[in-house]
Amino acid sequence: MLSITTIAIIVLVIFFLSAALKILNEYERGVIFRLGRVITAKGPGLIILIPVIDKMVRVSLRLVVMDVDPQDVITRDNVSVKVNAVIYFRVIDSTKAIIEVEDFNYAMSQLAQTTIRSVCGQAELDELLSERDKINSELQEILDTHTDPWGIKVATVELKHIDLPQEMQRAMARQAEAERDRRAKVINAEGEFQAATKLGEASEILSKNPIGLQLRYLQTVNEMATESNTTTIFPIPIDLFQPFLKVLEKKDDQ
Repeated sequence: MLSITTIAIIVLVIFFLSAALKILNEYERGVIFRLGRVITAKGPGLIILIPVIDKMVRVSLRLVVMDVDPQDVITRDNVSVKVNAVIYFRVIDSTKAIIEVEDFNYAMSQLAQTTIRSVCGQAELDELLSERDKINSELQEILDTHTDPWGIKVATVELKHIDLPQEMQRAMARQAEAERDRRAKVINAEGEFQAATKLGEASEILSKNPIGLQLRYLQTVNEMATESNTTTIFPIPIDLFQPFLKVLEKKDDQ
């Protein structure tokens, strides 16, 4: 049987190994504190620490996706909306991320909320809806500048949803409908104008060539004859009856 001393030594060895040996994954780094002072960031792989003296804080270098809660924003044209966004960022300097800010995830969340309210509040509603790429770029630049001292790189910021009041949605629907009606009327008027212009040009050409008018007349009659109609209306120019009318007028005078 093992003596008490041997058992105690085995327990101490196991405790030493469990406290001294750490394994970090490929996407992790360990910030080592020795007696409260930062030594370096190690990893990935096997890390050997001095028990009791050394302390390690794990930091993930993977891309973090943060969903920002909806924020109440009053735009520059005094419209109240709710805006939420999603932020993609990663830690590029694990040492700064630990010693420069207490909790970089919480700090990032709070900074994103205030920045969204500030930037979106400086834009009008139409700009907020139609120029999202511009606002996303501005948000990304501001957040990246503020988080650079923390060792964090903001990759992308995207406005995910803009919630409008019901009254504003109905007003925008009426505006869109009125805009469609206006465009339809303009297009119709342009079509009428072009048709009238072409008819005027055609009338000028036909007035210079009377035979052309007769040919056009015969072409119209031919087109009517090809249609499967039970009744065909055959128009006759009034000029053909002028001689007969003159003869009748002479007889009446006599």
